[in-house]
Amino acid sequence: MPLRKLVLDVLKPIKGSSIVELAEELSAIDGVSQVSVVVNEMDVETVTLVITVEGNSINFNNVKEVIERLGGIIHSVDQVVASRAG
Repeated sequence: MPLRKLVLDVLKPIKGSSIVELAEELSAIDGVSQVSVVVNEMDVETVTLVITVEGNSINFNNVKEVIERLGGIIHSVDQVVASRAG
């Protein structure tokens, strides 16, 4: 079954890519139609984000690769929605 929604708890360094860049890169992944990035917590060196990715057929590995390439680490997968097409 295709993944339709992922809610991820992500830790990202403050230095480096912005949350705007992160959202743009995630939304460019095939099968992704919408991305929401919410700052949940900040400290001196890191930002904790809640990232929601929605679409028709989300590839988790592609999402993970983008997050890691931009310096983030997935702490947990907090929600997954999968459903059959049609």
